[in-house]
Amino acid sequence: MSILTFADWIGTAPSWIGNLPEWLQQLFFQLYQTFIYNDRWQLIVNGLKITFIVTLGALALGVVIGITIAIIRTTYETVSKTKSNFFLSVLNGFCQLYLTVIRGTPMMVQLLIMGFVIMVPKTDTGMIWCGILTLGINSGAYVAEIARSGIMSVSVGQTEAGRSLGLNYAQTMWYIVIPQAIKNILPALGNEMIILLKDTSLVSVIALRDVTKQMQNIVTKTYQAYVPYISLAVIYLVIVVILTKLLGLLEKRLRKSDR
Repeated sequence: MSILTFADWIGTAPSWIGNLPEWLQQLFFQLYQTFIYNDRWQLIVNGLKITFIVTLGALALGVVIGITIAIIRTTYETVSKTKSNFFLSVLNGFCQLYLTVIRGTPMMVQLLIMGFVIMVPKTDTGMIWCGILTLGINSGAYVAEIARSGIMSVSVGQTEAGRSLGLNYAQTMWYIVIPQAIKNILPALGNEMIILLKDTSLVSVIALRDVTKQMQNIVTKTYQAYVPYISLAVIYLVIVVILTKLLGLLEKRLRKSDR
């Protein structure tokens, strides 16, 4: 496909553009190249869809992994004070190893290992799952500490009240402690979602066509990096600002319900 030149574009552009300064003409030309020419805006929209799918999928997986690990670690700390449990000790050791490895290695390296060593996905769906699994496993290590702090923030009296009602330890955690802990950590989980959204830009290293990868493809077609990459930064910034505002509204709602 031939490359659109400035001379070709200016000949078909509206007449008022010809009256603008040259630098502004060039800016409009690059905007046209990036978003309008050959309907490239559709590439960006499709990239955003993948970005949101990976973000939400990874967050859901990270929450499941994180809460599971938090329960195991808090249970181990509680039980080990009174008696030893071999099975629980093994699980706790595995959790600590997981946290050490995942938090001690860069996410890009984890993506490269998952994408080119473990899974080697060959389809778009396979690459999406690869991105979700890698980011979800990475996020789970950080959600685990968030969830553990949330569980520890629940008063010991709540646990004692549950046990006095005849509930066993698992029932007390499930019906009393976990619901309160989740409410306490919701704002932190929202911040984790924002971090995950920005971290999805790394999935381009496994050729997953998220919005970052699509912008990189546009740069290779236009040989212009200024507008595509600045536009990419603006897209992420707008999404993060919107999510931050929504998180602020959620925190206000939670504070009102506590009164």
